[in-house]
Amino acid sequence: MPCVRASTASLFAFCTLLAALLLVPLDAAVNRPLFREAPEAETGLRFVHDNGGRGQFYLPEIMGSGVALFDYDGDGDLDVYLIQGRPLDAAGGAGRGNRLFRNDLTIDANGTRTMHFVDVTDQAHVGLDAVGMGVAVGDYDNDGRLDLYVTNLGSNVLYHNNGDGTFSDVTKAAGVDDERWSTSAAFVDYDRDGSLDLFVANYVDFTVANNKQCFDPVGTRDYCAPKSYKPVPARLFHNDGHGHFTDVSTSAGITRAYGNGLGVSIGDYDGDGWPDIYVANDATPNQLWINRHDGTFEDRGLLSGTAVNALGNPEGSMGIASGDYDNDGDEDLFVTNLIGESHALYVNDGHGNFEDQRARAGLTPLTAPFTGFGTKWLDYDHDGLPDLFIANGAVNIIEKLRGEPLPFHQPNQLLHHEPDGRFRDVTSEAGAALQRSDVSRGAAFGDIDNDGDVDIVIANNNGPARLLLNETNETGPSRKSASETPKPHWLELRLEQPTINRWAFGARVRFERRGSATLMRRVGTDGSYLSASDARVHVGLGGSSTVDAVIVDWPDGQRERWTSISADRILTLKRGSGTMEKTETETKPKQVRP
Repeated sequence: MPCVRASTASLFAFCTLLAALLLVPLDAAVNRPLFREAPEAETGLRFVHDNGGRGQFYLPEIMGSGVALFDYDGDGDLDVYLIQGRPLDAAGGAGRGNRLFRNDLTIDANGTRTMHFVDVTDQAHVGLDAVGMGVAVGDYDNDGRLDLYVTNLGSNVLYHNNGDGTFSDVTKAAGVDDERWSTSAAFVDYDRDGSLDLFVANYVDFTVANNKQCFDPVGTRDYCAPKSYKPVPARLFHNDGHGHFTDVSTSAGITRAYGNGLGVSIGDYDGDGWPDIYVANDATPNQLWINRHDGTFEDRGLLSGTAVNALGNPEGSMGIASGDYDNDGDEDLFVTNLIGESHALYVNDGHGNFEDQRARAGLTPLTAPFTGFGTKWLDYDHDGLPDLFIANGAVNIIEKLRGEPLPFHQPNQLLHHEPDGRFRDVTSEAGAALQRSDVSRGAAFGDIDNDGDVDIVIANNNGPARLLLNETNETGPSRKSASETPKPHWLELRLEQPTINRWAFGARVRFERRGSATLMRRVGTDGSYLSASDARVHVGLGGSSTVDAVIVDWPDGQRERWTSISADRILTLKRGSGTMEKTETETKPKQVRP
């Protein structure tokens, strides 16, 4: 076509006009959007969050809610569980309840994927009607099926997956309730005994009875800051392996320091092979709970450099992305904060000492205008460098939106990780799916259509849930067409152990490629904000069509290797099917019973 070869200004102007008349942008002739919003009419995923706000400005209204992506029925694709709110001063039964959507994904002989969600809430018995906040996912009883833990303002609920499409409320029998305001939670085998324990973050001591009236600088009624209420301690529940948990918060040391807990992530931050816990606290110092291998934890937030900003001030921390940002083999932390603060990038030296490199990475000007919540490291374009998605939405009135019914909405962000370690905001290039402005909160990440890339479900406060499908597998890297750049490769792994910790939560996976950096990922569903993501490990391989070696450090410290694995497929690695190797410090894990 002559327009492709246009070199003169007049001819280029003509081609631009022609493209506009055809309603096809010139750049879009060779580029599809990075993400496409799959409409509810196409997918059947119909959900609108009700925060229960009726003019009283109860603080919990503006904080929820979360979402989980997990394969509840074992058919190989991801289902969706969304958390609902309700009016705080209403009696039971006044809300719409949480919803579970089964993913009926089909792939025909030509590879065409058709995804349809069916609301199975009623038959699954998970339509909890409460002031909902978040959800955690894990197989707590080692039956191979993923269970749900739902956090609320008030009592929490543990749903046992029965394996027949239904769930049972086993909260009382399991001993894991908390009647305070719980937010994010995470399953973690902190003592490495093979059974998943449970960490629950709590926020503040809010009740309807002690609701306070707060106002913005011009005297308009607005939501209070968390400092208007007292913080409450988190909870750590130890799993005895027989379906019952014991509250070990005090004996484990978790109650020695606490703040306004919102985000929770799990990682081996000091590199000793034992899982640690990081908590993002809103307007109080963040905590880094280092595992001492004897059933206790020590808060090293201040010593590690992850508790406060460079001026020594705590920030309004909400969401967490935990992962190997710089491909050096350890887990770094990205923490979302309030408008004006900018989001933190804590880079790990491999021994649990962190440096805040937000300015060096170019994140300060990109994130300061926003209040961030759900977030995750995801290599959306498979170039081997983890990128960032951030779900944004304010908690106080935005001046330019004053007078609107919901003056808190902001656009979400997609930040591309450049080779020099800095980030570039590609939100405007990502397509119409990221041009919306919502009050976004939770975000869950996973390969929903099983096409090899990471998709996103966003839970919006007082708005519809949105499903963003990653389209970059069709076009190659950001801003490049398939004809310009070879299509990058990927690999997706599910790890499986035979009897204990069946989904291998906490396992560390390394991908060795000849001539390229070794990539590291960790197995888990934690992180983000109030949400749970795909338990499978996803990695972008760039131009590598084969992984020379996949090395798994299992949660108990044993190491196993698989070699010459071809890319571009979803694979299950079962423990014992590779080659076992000795580790540098191979010791029998302690069996801790606090």
